[in-house]
Amino acid sequence: MDRSLYVAMTGATQMMRAQSEVAHNLANADTVGFKAQLSAFEPLPVQGPGLPTRVNGVAQGMGVDLREGGQTETGRELDVAVQGPGWIAVQGADGSQGYTRAGELRLTPDGLLTDARGNLVLGDGGPISVPQSAQISIGADGTVSVVPMGQGPQTIAAVGRIKLVNPPTGQLSLGSDGLMHLSGGVTADTDPAVTLKSGVLESSNVNPSQTLVQMIQLSRQYELQIRAIHSADENAQSATRLLQVT
Repeated sequence: MDRSLYVAMTGATQMMRAQSEVAHNLANADTVGFKAQLSAFEPLPVQGPGLPTRVNGVAQGMGVDLREGGQTETGRELDVAVQGPGWIAVQGADGSQGYTRAGELRLTPDGLLTDARGNLVLGDGGPISVPQSAQISIGADGTVSVVPMGQGPQTIAAVGRIKLVNPPTGQLSLGSDGLMHLSGGVTADTDPAVTLKSGVLESSNVNPSQTLVQMIQLSRQYELQIRAIHSADENAQSATRLLQVT
């Protein structure tokens, strides 16, 4: 294979991988609590026979941007936003404990408190169950309080407390379920310093303008690699014709 063709082909492949990461971020620019995924090009040695100095520029995931997103007032009683560092503990589909900042909470018909994806919100003793009530409120410390049906405000009672954690960011990684997890499958302890604000949602921390510019840059670099592939192919065809003539 022509060397220039191989270099251009591998370059185009990595541009496509990087473009998929950027497109994923842009698609979630309006997703509540979404954290942008980071990627960069790194030189990695080419495996196989040949000189050890051969390297490829490979698009590698560099983790997640954990900066806080903006906050939007909604007035909805089940919408909460973590104030400052911290996470809401939820139970993933596989039963493991994960962490999210997407505070768009909901109630199932059975009265279980979940996030927008259906993950059970965890309390100090497991999933939080909320009885039928005329009013529900969530305090700054995560306490879920209700006013029973047919009762007055003076009968308000706490039914659970959302588990709020703040593990070291260096130990967190993004799982395939969209939740943050601690390495080694361990679980974080409750941190009383983490607080919530009710009636507010944290928006995505993706910068749409910056992400769109990055997408355009990657698209142009991909087109450059494709033009290099065409040039290498044309050169090979011209060389073949010259050999046929001679």
